[in-house]
Amino acid sequence: MGRAAVNAGAGPVADDGYRLQEQIGFILRKAHQRHVAIFASRIADLTPPQFAALVKLRDIGETSQNQLGALVAMDAATIKGVIDRLHARGMVQLAKHEVDKRRLLVSLTEEGRRTVEALVPLAQAISEETLSPLSPREAATLLALLAKIS
Repeated sequence: MGRAAVNAGAGPVADDGYRLQEQIGFILRKAHQRHVAIFASRIADLTPPQFAALVKLRDIGETSQNQLGALVAMDAATIKGVIDRLHARGMVQLAKHEVDKRRLLVSLTEEGRRTVEALVPLAQAISEETLSPLSPREAATLLALLAKIS
């Protein structure tokens, strides 16, 4: 059994120096949880992945479901669920590719376009609130560094 030191207020600390609260994954998870809570408080009827799909479709137009998933960093199963829910709500329409019938094409409906256009200003405010503990320079640095490792 390894020896452990006591870290004031944080419980025992193993001799190897590993502290969960200092690990990138733990810190990113906490930051993500904060962002999702802020998002949910402002946009209650869509999840962040649903909003991401709508925004990307607004930006690029019709695309395959798999391509959309790749563009918004979702695996095939996740993007399928997102698209199924958006389709059920009338925000996206689906069509088979003319040549490759296995390929499912996704595009915004007018309802989806109106929804995303109305929510973009809220999304900008959500990003600002998420980054509000940082100065503008710190926020820019954080975003640049995270982009570098993603």
